[in-house]
Amino acid sequence: MKKLTNDFGNIVADNQNSLSAGPKGPLLLQDYILLEKLAHQNRERIPERVVHAKGSGAYGELKITADISQFTKAKVLQKGEVTPLFLRFSTVAGESGAADAERDVRGFAIKFYTKEGNWDLVGNNTPTFFIRDAYKFPDFIHTQKRDPRTNLRNANAAWDFWTLCPEALHQITILMSDRGIPASYRHMHGFGSHTYSLINDKGERFWVKFHFKTQQGIKNLTNKEAEEIIAKDRESHQRDLYNSIEKGDFPKWTFQVQILPENEVDKLGFNPFDLTKVWPHSIVPLMDIGEMILNKNPQNYFNEVEQAAFSPSNIVPGIGFSPDKMLQGRIFSYPDAHRYRVGTNYHLLPINRARSEVNTYNVAGAMNFDEYKNKSAYYEPNSYDDSPKEDKNYLEPDLNLEAAAQRYAPLDDDFYTQPKALFDIMNDSQKEQLFNNIASSMEGVEQKIIDKALMHFEKISKEYAEGVKKALSK
Repeated sequence: MKKLTNDFGNIVADNQNSLSAGPKGPLLLQDYILLEKLAHQNRERIPERVVHAKGSGAYGELKITADISQFTKAKVLQKGEVTPLFLRFSTVAGESGAADAERDVRGFAIKFYTKEGNWDLVGNNTPTFFIRDAYKFPDFIHTQKRDPRTNLRNANAAWDFWTLCPEALHQITILMSDRGIPASYRHMHGFGSHTYSLINDKGERFWVKFHFKTQQGIKNLTNKEAEEIIAKDRESHQRDLYNSIEKGDFPKWTFQVQILPENEVDKLGFNPFDLTKVWPHSIVPLMDIGEMILNKNPQNYFNEVEQAAFSPSNIVPGIGFSPDKMLQGRIFSYPDAHRYRVGTNYHLLPINRARSEVNTYNVAGAMNFDEYKNKSAYYEPNSYDDSPKEDKNYLEPDLNLEAAAQRYAPLDDDFYTQPKALFDIMNDSQKEQLFNNIASSMEGVEQKIIDKALMHFEKISKEYAEGVKKALSK
């Protein structure tokens, strides 16, 4: 039989009874096991994520099956390469105790443990987002969280913000559609959402969007179905993912990309870095390049899912950024959140640690348990062959910039073409669900804000506006 110990290996003789002065007496301060247990319990929770607080995760691998070496030198994207990964799914707006089957965008964050360092692709189950400039992000998230006066979610705040930021209409149409509540994490697509760079060995840049299409098929829930599930099981997605993997029914996704040469962006007719828009497949076709599978459950939820930390700042040679303003903001915001939430050295935790060689001059900081490997020098530049140096061979090609620095308004105010294109391909049943879902989400919203929303819907399509009006009158 294994002997119970404390965190330092000291054997615990009695784990049932506190040390006290007599059977009725007060407790003794020297009962270090009691103190350790109580103190640890007080610190068992770390601050939850401000967004994406409720999540589930699993391990798997990505296999590349197509040759795209003409577009990128990234080893993780070369044909035949198999890369281990960890994927965290989540809801966005709710707290850590939120129900899985709520109407919300789903996070789709993947950490690839590549041979050249960690590559984090941090996206959602939608190819778009509500806003296109990180400047608006804190305000947007405030509208999705609890009103500080009532501590209740506020539909009026959400719709007030959305109607004043009509770039959100595309994402609203997706969220309020039949795809707004996935039946499970296995039955939804995933997207990198942002535009990224691919860089080949000639130093040429291509713009790219990443897609993961579920091989389980798309399955969604109606509001009524979701309500019935939530009444019985608030962890429905977590349970489904865990049980599926445990019984060997491993979920899979087809890995696809859209690739656009740097000098062909004008063919889109809009800003290619606008997160509220998609690249039409008719202009930039999807290419199948691989398959992702999830095949192993975490063994410790806190260590592996709660402390998992993803950031789009984690890239590898051959993959780069773009001028996407939302992406630019997230490059700072995500690692900053992890340093606050998990700790300065969150990257040393096993779930976050790179599986390739790491050579850094970052030292110390709270909970730094890493072995110090630098010998002659603890700084750079230095004159010692056994100390790490920069390597200019990995510089990215120049990115041409233009114009003076100022707070530029978006390049266009076409908020309606892409939502209309999405609405036009919906069948009658899907449209009816959209109308009813919007109407139910507007419960308690002031009439002046509803009127603004209807004005925007009218600009998308008269049928869209009339359908919502009818649903509101029921």
